[in-house]
Parts: sequence; structure tokens; C-alpha cells
Amino acid sequence: MLKELHIENLAVIEKAEITLGPRLNVFTGETGAGKSILIGGINAVLGQRAGRDIVRAGADRAYISAVFSDIPKAAADKLSELGIEPEDELIISREISADGRGSARINSRPVSVSALKELGNLLINIHGQHDSQILLDPSKHLGVLDGFGLLEPVLEDYRVSFKELQATAREISALKQSEREKSARTAYLKSVISDIEPLKIQPDEDRAVEERFKILDNAVELSRTIETASAILSGDDSDSGVSGGVLNAIRELSGAEELLGAIKPLNERLNSLSIEIEDISEELSKLLGGLDFDEAEYQKLSARRDELTKIKRRYGPELSDVIKLYEDCSAELEIITGGDGKLNELQKKKDELLAMVSKKAEKLHDLRQEAADRFRSKVEDELRFLNMPDVKLFIKLEKGKLTGTGMDSAEMLISSNLGEEPKPVAKIASGGELSRIMLALKSVLADRDDIPTLIFDEIDAGVSGRAAQKIGVKLREISRTRQVLCVTHLAQIAIVGDDHILIEKSSASGRTVTDIRALDFEGRKLEIARILGGDNITETVLKDAEEQLLTALKQ
Repeated sequence: MLKELHIENLAVIEKAEITLGPRLNVFTGETGAGKSILIGGINAVLGQRAGRDIVRAGADRAYISAVFSDIPKAAADKLSELGIEPEDELIISREISADGRGSARINSRPVSVSALKELGNLLINIHGQHDSQILLDPSKHLGVLDGFGLLEPVLEDYRVSFKELQATAREISALKQSEREKSARTAYLKSVISDIEPLKIQPDEDRAVEERFKILDNAVELSRTIETASAILSGDDSDSGVSGGVLNAIRELSGAEELLGAIKPLNERLNSLSIEIEDISEELSKLLGGLDFDEAEYQKLSARRDELTKIKRRYGPELSDVIKLYEDCSAELEIITGGDGKLNELQKKKDELLAMVSKKAEKLHDLRQEAADRFRSKVEDELRFLNMPDVKLFIKLEKGKLTGTGMDSAEMLISSNLGEEPKPVAKIASGGELSRIMLALKSVLADRDDIPTLIFDEIDAGVSGRAAQKIGVKLREISRTRQVLCVTHLAQIAIVGDDHILIEKSSASGRTVTDIRALDFEGRKLEIARILGGDNITETVLKDAEEQLLTALKQ
């Protein structure tokens, strides 16, 4: 719910701090005091359009912030979608500069105004005399009907089948290429396959071939190098080599070990060196044995190396790219050449899905028709309660082509008077009449959505007496399941509020200033008396106001 509202420099409101209760909050004040500006501020902080003309004259900027608690799941999901971690409290703020620039924030995180609007639509629903709420938009009426009838599970089951039907239809379209396109594509695929397939390429084969080729290509030089190194270590017919020299040194030093103790560890190190030299010599001999040059192998590797280089240059750059292209082309060619059989199979599947989807759409239509009848009856009951017995609701539910929402389109129509042709809700002329119709619709839908706060801006316009009392009763009834804010000029509605906020205008230093403050019981009594009696507030009017307030508090 909306807990607090902070406003600075918004038109005639210089500064205001408003704390709101969880049930029915009523706003009253004289005409022109700034009630519409307050609603404008709430609209602005919810992401609605706000121009620089709303900035108080002489101020650099207007600032509005709203604090929410008990965030509904849909709003929490939207926060997560925006990358904002949901917290116990949600703070939304908007700043509009006098030069036309502005900024928006959610929990101190900068966001776009469109993101603010998306979130705001999940937190507050505002109903005014001439607004364009969801019920005035025929494209939304089917969703309203589904929500009222609790048809989302049935609709979701339909959507799953419909999406499968769409996917199958797309697959069929992909297979139904023109013969010319199919022929050209087939020729290309076969050309690629005929280039790659005979080579029987193995993964990473180019690396293995290159390594072996380098060895054979340098076999002679490698053999000479290894033979020379081996001769240096092991010696030849004319020279005992390093190995022999080390052995001679060991023999010479062995006799001196007893005379000089420091020689012994040195001699032991020479022994270790002699063993290491022998091991190295043996390893070199093994390497030399594997370097026998094979001319046939060399020529074969050279040819293979050229083949792999050419195929990579044409279809690479990497050999893995060549292999993947071959696999993809082979798979696509198989689909194309086997397309007729596949096409028949898909067509059969599509026919079966179409029959199933059509059956589910018919079921959904029947359920919607039942929901429409119940919805119409409930709304008309509410309208009768609100002193509009002659107003009739019609729901035009028409079948059409299959879509993601079924085969139906829906539009709510209203007949304001007996015998009058039903018209779209948006074309109802009277603001007061529209307000009460909206209240009736919202009463019926109150437990079908999770938008926690409803705002009714002068929903009592054009009504009085008994009708006004009933509007008050209905607003209070709705406020028992969600928070309601109501701007009113009627005592019958103000009296039933759980919290009463006064918006009053005054002059200071030659400027108009609007003050907003919560009223206690005595303050409410005076304000109710003002609404009832105008400037002539007598003891009788005060007494009447007090009695009505006390009666309302007991209910």
C-alpha cells in the first residue's frame, strides 16, 4: 500500500508530507484548493507524463516521492526484472526541473520514466472522471473477463497448444521452399559435401600432420645434430668423450679420498653425473633410431598437408569449422531430400493440433460466455445499489480467428437508459455516470487482481443524496480488502473515511499556498460541517456532523 507521499514545489503545493492509512483515505477541500494537483503528483510519481508547467513558479524543480509497503508479487517480480532487489519498503521518486529535464528513481536506483510507469501500474489504479483506465480500453476487456472468471489456467493450457501449432506451421513453411530455391540450395550443399567428404577429415588432424611433417622435413639435420651430441657425450674411436673423461676423473680422485676427505663428496657427485650422461646418451640413441627418413611417408604427409590447407582456406579458417560445415550441410541435405515425407508428417501433426486447439478455443469461449453472464449480473447488481437501476451492461463476445488468446474478442457496452442502444464504456457522456459505472465494475473485480491501492478522483461528481451515501458504503466495502484513496466534495463519502486529509488553500506573501494535513475527530467534524453548511456553520450543523461521524465510526 501507499504509506507516505512527499511533495515539493508542485504547482501551488510548496511542501507537503502525507501519511496514509491502509483502508479508506478521503481527501476534501474547497474547489481550487489543489485536490487535482495532488492526484497529478501521484500520477507523476507513477510515471505518467508531467511537463515543466507543474513546477511551482520561482522554483527550480518539483519533487515527488512515494513510500510503499506490502509490495504485491507482480510488483516484486517487476523490480527483479529491472534488476532491483525487492525490499520491505519501496521508495519511488520523480523530479521535474523547470527547464523540462527530469529524473526518476526506484529505491535510489536511476530508472527510465517508462520503467516507473510499468511498476506504477502494478501498485496503484487511478479512476477519475475522464481517465483512460483499462476498462475504457476494449483491447483489455477480454483480459478483464478472464480475470473475473479465473480462466487463466484454461487460457494457459490453450496457449501451450497454440504455440505448438504455430511452431509446426513455421516448420512446414520452412520446408515449403520453392523448387528453384530448393534446387539451388541442394546444388550448393552437394558441392560442399563433395569437396569435404572424400578427405575423411579427423578432428585436429592438421596439427598432427604438421607436427610429423616438421620432424621428417628436418630428419637429416636432426640426425646429424643428435649424432654429434652423442659422440661428444659417449666418444668415438679416437676420443673417449665426456663420459670417458668423467670416469677418468673418478679414478684419479678415488685414490686421494683417504688423504683429503673433501674429495669424497665431489667424487660422489661425479658418479651421479656419469650415470646421468649414460642415460642421456641412451635417450639420444633412441631418438636417432626413430629418425629414419621414409620418403614415401614424407610425400604422403606433404600431400595431405596441402589438402588440409586448401580445404581450410576455402571453408575454414579452422579445421573444426570445415568439419562443422560438412555436418551441417549433410543434415540440411537430408532434411531437404527427405522433405516430402517430413512435410506429410508435419501436415498431419498440424491438422491434429488445429483440431485440438479449436476444441480448446471453443471450451474457452463457452467458459467466457458463462463468466460474461455472471459478470454482467454482478455489475448490474452493483449499479442498482448505486441508484442506477436503468443502466445495463452488455458484453459483446465474438468469435474470430485463432490467436494467442483464443478465438474471442470482447467489448463492454453500456446502455444508460431503458431502451437506449448500448454504447462502448468510453463513450458514456456523463462524468458522474461514468464514475459510478467504474466503481461498480471495480467492486466486482476487487478480489480478482492484486493491485493494492485504488484512487477515485471525484467519483461522486454529478451525484448527491442517497446515491452519494451508497457510493460511500461501496468505497468503504472495497477498502476492507485494499487501500482506497478518494477525492470527494460530498459529506456522505467523507464521513465514512477511516482517515481524513484536508487540502486547503491560503495566501502568504502575495502567493497562493496549498496546505495538506490529516484531521483528528474535531478537525473532521469542522470539515464535515463546512461541506454540509458552507460558510454558515451553526451549532446544529456541527452537531449533525458529529452524530454522523460517530455513527460511521461504529460501523
